[in-house]
Amino acid sequence: MIKTVIERVISEDLAGIWNILDSDEKRRIVDAFEIQNFKKNQIIYAEKETPEYLWCLLKGKVKLYKDGVGGRAQILRLIRPVQYFGYRAFFANEPYVSTAAAIEPSSLGMLPMSLVSDMISKNIKLAWFFIHELSRNLGGSDTKIINLTQKHIRGRLAEALILLRDNYGYEDDNSTLNIYMAREDLANLSNMTTSNAIRTLSSFVTEKLITVDGRCIKILNEPQLRKISKFG
Repeated sequence: MIKTVIERVISEDLAGIWNILDSDEKRRIVDAFEIQNFKKNQIIYAEKETPEYLWCLLKGKVKLYKDGVGGRAQILRLIRPVQYFGYRAFFANEPYVSTAAAIEPSSLGMLPMSLVSDMISKNIKLAWFFIHELSRNLGGSDTKIINLTQKHIRGRLAEALILLRDNYGYEDDNSTLNIYMAREDLANLSNMTTSNAIRTLSSFVTEKLITVDGRCIKILNEPQLRKISKFG
């Protein structure tokens, strides 16, 4: 019964990988696949740990971050369902260089990287799948570096809000972001101090671009926010 449920989850949520596997490979995946639930703010893996698993977010929200100078954290990536993460360090034969944590209660699937590596060596389509994933992530990282170093504060925070909108969408009212982030996390995503993030949010409220109620942010003028994000 459990294997039947896991097979359904994999075939529906991990279709990108499932559809390029043969029957024997599918059986190996089902036999090794595990699902773990994480609480809000719970660490999934920590910087400097040895990578052992391919992680896939099935439900919820996850952040990858790295501690910087003075204890400030920098959010490197936001993970949304259904995205894979945690495998780059294994391929690079090095410890994790960032920490992964759940932003909200989340369900994650996990596969041993030893199994994934063995299957990649025998399935060229699976190898190309991960090459594609790594290439997209590298391109995104390059773009983020340029934006964080060249854009002004307003542009960086606007970009963060648009990123949240694009990653997680709106609630049923089609304007409230479907994610509730602390001011500190918004600042860490935008490479600024928490006080600067609060002041910039307030200026966006004054300009009637957004409304803010605690951690609930409603976007009133998405085109203008995108314009500010684009031109920095």
